[in-house]
Amino acid sequence: MLGKISKITAIALAVAVGSAATAQDLQVGANIGNVPWEFQDDTGANVGFEVDLVNAVAEKLGRGVEIVNIPFQGLFSAVQSGRVDIAMSSITITDERLASVTFAQPYYDSDQSLTVAAGGPASMDEMSGKVVGVDTGSTGDMWATEHQAEYGITTINRYEGLAPAMLDLAAGRINGYISDIPALQYYVKDKPELKVVQRIATGEAYSMMFAKDAALATEVNDVLTTLKQDGTIAGLHEKWFGAVPEDTTSTVTVMDMPTLN
Repeated sequence: MLGKISKITAIALAVAVGSAATAQDLQVGANIGNVPWEFQDDTGANVGFEVDLVNAVAEKLGRGVEIVNIPFQGLFSAVQSGRVDIAMSSITITDERLASVTFAQPYYDSDQSLTVAAGGPASMDEMSGKVVGVDTGSTGDMWATEHQAEYGITTINRYEGLAPAMLDLAAGRINGYISDIPALQYYVKDKPELKVVQRIATGEAYSMMFAKDAALATEVNDVLTTLKQDGTIAGLHEKWFGAVPEDTTSTVTVMDMPTLN
């Protein structure tokens, strides 16, 4: 009898351990301070479009979420090493990145932008001889590096996050800042001393990032399909950007998982 009870107990413990493992919180890396995607509100809570989205995804998967604050450039090694399960921070899908990581289908279409202080350059054509700021390792960094000679940019200053770059822009230590247009439009809307003066067409698309060929990426991709079809992601777009997304955008349209071209 004791032997049977021991076996039953062992089986119950194994089931309990297995259930705990499957219900384990998703470790999500994010560059907190990346408005309006992931940032802290006045209470210190993590909020934003992608915070809401990853929580909606986790709910469908029956998982919780633990957000780990990681500088943008560190997100890539964090997923590759397994430190986090998912990385998000308005991360653009590129062929270069697809060589070493996996993305779910995109959920936001974007471009870069030039932001300046009041009275500063009116466009990239006026950035000759000037200093520009970018986020380290971002697509803005890539674009500025590629076009530095074309526009006569003297120096590219690299930052870990939006806040220190905006301080330098306001103080005149940089003349312009190149980054994702939705983040900057959101950031400057109540700051008359700063202005987004130019959209820089780059045709980007954002998604969540995973370790190369991670099974979780396919699971999340399927959930994103559901969240597009039931209008959840469109609702988040309206909540955070104040506008209904167009039907032709990746916010609404179900798409394939990106593959390396």
